[in-house]
Amino acid sequence: MTHPAVIQTQALILAGEIAEAESQLVAIAETQGDQALVSVLDELAPKDLLAIMREFDSSKESVINLVVSPEQFVDAILLERKYGEPLEKYVPRLRNTMNAVMHRGAGACVEILECLTERDEGIRLLADYFTDYYDLLQNFAFHGRFEDDFDLEKAMAPKRTHSFDAEEQFDEMEQGLEAGDSMELARPSMSRSEVADGDWMETAWVLRHEFQDSFELLIIEVQDRMRREMEAAHVPPPVETGEPGVPKIQEDEEESAI
Repeated sequence: MTHPAVIQTQALILAGEIAEAESQLVAIAETQGDQALVSVLDELAPKDLLAIMREFDSSKESVINLVVSPEQFVDAILLERKYGEPLEKYVPRLRNTMNAVMHRGAGACVEILECLTERDEGIRLLADYFTDYYDLLQNFAFHGRFEDDFDLEKAMAPKRTHSFDAEEQFDEMEQGLEAGDSMELARPSMSRSEVADGDWMETAWVLRHEFQDSFELLIIEVQDRMRREMEAAHVPPPVETGEPGVPKIQEDEEESAI
């Protein structure tokens, strides 16, 4: 039998009353205990659970993020990719939502990553999570540090792969892919406490330290994305046409035709 709180929560979410839905669930924990809330969350559809967690991330705490189980959380967060939001909105929301749960306690990151890396879409979701930091992530993979001269503030600043010379980076990418075939990853040359930011660097450290096989798959996915981005940057724009379906004749071709 469906718990009445589940029906009520679903109705509130459908009406767009996310904060009220979250309050109803928090009231269960306050009156009946955390385990009662976990049981209710287990009955809640992953899309409804995600709707609440998206609103209450690391910037707005909720007891739900503190008690949701790894399985419940992963079922929900994997739906995030299906919202189709613009990248500039999707990535920060994804990262904040994941950080709120993965870094809620000392062992939570390992538990979440263990569950996430067992899913088919887990590596792709992690690659989304690390968007903006691909160059630093690869440096960490092959050199054991995020930067040669490690600077926490500088490392946390978003970096785009296309901010460098395209030709030079394309050559580096080819070399990186060749290196990736052997995937001789360096051990982290820093402790977790040095990167305990409750964000992407700490996540990367735990992933590299505890889940080497999954970390290798992540680096391969990242390299593939960077390669495709570089290839796309080298594709010339389509030739304009005078009419739909009619190729435009270049001047020299036009003269020869005459």
